Amino acid sequence: MVHVYNCHPFASQQIVQVEQEPRLVCCGGGALFVVATGGCKVEAYNLELEGCPLICRFATMGTVRNMQHSKIGDYLVTIEEKNSATYLRAYTNWRYQAEEKARVGVRLLGHLLRGASLRGGVQMEIIEIPMSERPVAVACCSVTGDLLVGCHKSLVLFTLRRQNQQNLQSLQSPASNTQQSSSQSQGQTSSSNQNLSFLDFERSIILHLPGTKPKQVALCGGYVAVQSDLEVLVMKLDASSEPKTLEESSDSRKSADYLEDQTDFLLLPRHQELLGERAKDCDIAVSVEKTGLEDRGQYTLSYVLFRRFTPDYFQGCSVEETQLHSLQLHPMFTSNQSVSLDEPACVFCFFSLPTAGYLYSLKGGVELLSAYQYPEKVLEAVLTDHLLHVITKSALQCFTVRCAAVAARIEDPYIDTTMRACPPSTLEVCALRMQLFIGLRSVCVFGRHVVLLSTADTETSEDTERNSQRRGLSRKWTISSPKESSSAGHGWNLYVVDTVSPITLYQEMVEYSQRYAETNPQAQSLQHLFSEAHLLLRASLLQSSNPDPATPERQKLEEALRENCAHLGDCFSRGSQKDCHLALPYYRMSGLSITEIMVRNRPLPSSPHSYGPGFLFYLRHYLLEETEQSLSQEAADEVIDIFSQSEPSQLVGVCTSPSMINISPARTLQILQRLEDSAGVSVPLTITMATMMLRLGDLPQYTQLMDRHAEMLLVYGFIEEPRLLLYGGGGGQHTHVRPTALTQQLAHVQPGLLVAGMVALHENSKVQLEQVDHIFKELGCESCLQVDFWEAMLMASSQEAVIQELLFRLASFYIDRLTQTNSETHINPAHKRPTRRSLKSADDLINSCSHYGALYPWLTVLCPAHTTSSQHQEALCKLQSLLCGPSLSVGSVVPLLERLSEETLWGFSLHLLCATRRGQYDSSIEKLLDRCPQAIIAYANHQLQDRNMALWWQKLLPELCNRTRAAADNSILLAALKETLVVVAMETSPAEFLELIPDDGTASYFLPHLLTCSQRHLLA
Repeated sequence: MVHVYNCHPFASQQIVQVEQEPRLVCCGGGALFVVATGGCKVEAYNLELEGCPLICRFATMGTVRNMQHSKIGDYLVTIEEKNSATYLRAYTNWRYQAEEKARVGVRLLGHLLRGASLRGGVQMEIIEIPMSERPVAVACCSVTGDLLVGCHKSLVLFTLRRQNQQNLQSLQSPASNTQQSSSQSQGQTSSSNQNLSFLDFERSIILHLPGTKPKQVALCGGYVAVQSDLEVLVMKLDASSEPKTLEESSDSRKSADYLEDQTDFLLLPRHQELLGERAKDCDIAVSVEKTGLEDRGQYTLSYVLFRRFTPDYFQGCSVEETQLHSLQLHPMFTSNQSVSLDEPACVFCFFSLPTAGYLYSLKGGVELLSAYQYPEKVLEAVLTDHLLHVITKSALQCFTVRCAAVAARIEDPYIDTTMRACPPSTLEVCALRMQLFIGLRSVCVFGRHVVLLSTADTETSEDTERNSQRRGLSRKWTISSPKESSSAGHGWNLYVVDTVSPITLYQEMVEYSQRYAETNPQAQSLQHLFSEAHLLLRASLLQSSNPDPATPERQKLEEALRENCAHLGDCFSRGSQKDCHLALPYYRMSGLSITEIMVRNRPLPSSPHSYGPGFLFYLRHYLLEETEQSLSQEAADEVIDIFSQSEPSQLVGVCTSPSMINISPARTLQILQRLEDSAGVSVPLTITMATMMLRLGDLPQYTQLMDRHAEMLLVYGFIEEPRLLLYGGGGGQHTHVRPTALTQQLAHVQPGLLVAGMVALHENSKVQLEQVDHIFKELGCESCLQVDFWEAMLMASSQEAVIQELLFRLASFYIDRLTQTNSETHINPAHKRPTRRSLKSADDLINSCSHYGALYPWLTVLCPAHTTSSQHQEALCKLQSLLCGPSLSVGSVVPLLERLSEETLWGFSLHLLCATRRGQYDSSIEKLLDRCPQAIIAYANHQLQDRNMALWWQKLLPELCNRTRAAADNSILLAALKETLVVVAMETSPAEFLELIPDDGTASYFLPHLLTCSQRHLLA
């Protein structure tokens, strides 16, 4: 479907003063090139000046049949005929003919002239390009300046080469082959010969296409397109170091031979469209022949697009008239690309039948963007960034294009998200108001200048009758060749029509949209028109030569784009449920405040419509965002009214939004109470009502509402609506979070509920660990509730990384607490700060958390409970319990323990625990015997078991014997030695026991233990 809008895209029209009837026209580089009918002369006119004054005229060496201009290199290439022979020539430095310099150099491809060019002259140069086949079509790459020539059964690619004068003089002898210079500058004279550059071409590749007859070719950024009567093939040439295999070449030859054998048959091709990888399945075999000397790399050829049409009679066009035309490869760059350095972000392929045109996107996946259905037979079409210009016999018409939609998505990865949007590339096209002419023949475009050639119809009635008879007698599908214009024509004109600036056309579209807005604001045509205007502005921003946002032109375009986004947001806010989500990104891109958007969406008093789904969708997402912008009380109350009327179920989420901090609590409480009466009691609703009571300062009512539900149900309510406790959760760890008023109240009144709620939020991925730490720091509870939260998290979490992080944090905190309480023992108790007791004692953690282990029995001997303060004892027991548990990595704690001295028994106990956990039993036994020998038997009974049992007689027994020998009256050591002998007697054989008895030992002391060992051995 093609929409038609009565917007006029043309600003002015002028006639070029040409002396003779033009036969061919083309434009480029700010110039219009005209070849008169039957003449051998090219006239160049300046398109960028009023009246299009003549730049220069120069003679050609034959009758020009085809010509193209390349903006890279500023050269003109022609296909000429002379004496029944066809020639291919390139004209460089043609602008210097304006200075009435008659000197012209003529040379062959690859052979530079000697003499004047190196000595200081700059002149026009004609490069003769020899061809083995007759050229029928030419194309210039707008990205590289390379030249593609279409012949009867092949395509020849010429690479544009540049060399400066110094390189040429160093490479070649001036006496033998001094080369002629040619400049690519447009209209500027070189002041120094050292700055001159030479243009030349190198025959690089020949593509053999025996199965097709090219009529038109196109080249752009490595893409090669060839068009025959009813077929279009697009290929991609890529440089590669891998040579082509013989199998591929032989397959191509077989395919070519097969197609040659079919020439004697009448083939009726079927309609076919092959995109991407499937295009290689077409029956056109292409073989690559590399001819370049400088380029040593190989080329790989890949098929990109193949389209074949079936000849048919439809829409007033006969079978003979059904042929393709206007093949074009169009590049598009994004605003952050350099046109001279980067390859284009997008490449588009356009071709047309007399009744329909087709636009494809080639890069990043081949896709048909638009199919243009023309109202009448189209003779030619030209694609630009903004519009598609087509001519019929009597009119110039413009259609919108979708190139900007593709390029915008490549430039901005956030398009098609909730952040930014752009109309889809598959949006239906529209036609703008046409301009009537008489006898249009051809069209070409440069910038905003559309050049039209019109010639009166000179076909006589006899010619018409003869042609119709010939078509009726034809047995094959034949194609009519272009007719020469008769010299007895009735008249001709060469027009230059200037299109309006994109911003002007946008403003006209906005004015045109008013008629839809007045009658039906929800009309699809209104949305479509604003989408067209959006793409028009997008194309202008992408095409802008100066991406600096400070330029007035770009600021005007960006302001218009924001205005357009506001209009599109209005359309989608009132539109259907299907596309209502698009209101969010368009309103974001508009830069409007929430208050301004609410004003735009207020229903009129006379309108029966309520708020649209798109507006409610936008409002929900805005309130879900963690933004620092808070609404005024008036605006916040209006939001509450909107949701109470349209979506009452969303009221709890709306009330907890940080943007709604200024709502009237009394008014909101009444609305929430009505919601509870109609929808029933829910935990999040109850907590929200309690929050409103808290803001009103009614603590008894607040307490009554919070006591309605058990603590676990309240925790579930926090999971359902996390913003009851905090603002900003759910994002990354660097997302800023803030506690709510309810959180502050719970920290003082119900700390256990607050900790349980935070643990539940973390375990349900509603908040990050660092964010909870920040919350507790803002509450001033980093030394109490924060540690309670860590301990509770350690009980609840199953993530190993989180567990290890929490273990390290808790161990660090316990060590800090032990250090602080140890230093505070020397401070006057009256000056100590009162601290709140932990929610969980050491015994609670040991009984409920597997990461806290039961204290080893020997620790109670080392550290009696009454020897320190309660806080110190609690921190010590929890740290000892972590060290006794299975999860804490001792290696991570050892550096922290260096802050604790071993002078005190509790400090010594921690170092001894770490040494024991690391398997250092020998040194631990020695240290324990030195510091607290009364604990050695308890230590040995617990630690020296199973595989460590041998340490009883290998380490402990010798140590005790040595120490009792030195201090025979030490009852503690003697008792420990006796207990040790009992264990050794039970675990060793009599022979082993005899070996363990010291040589100087008293026999009467050891004999009872030896007797026990022997009796046990006999019983065994």
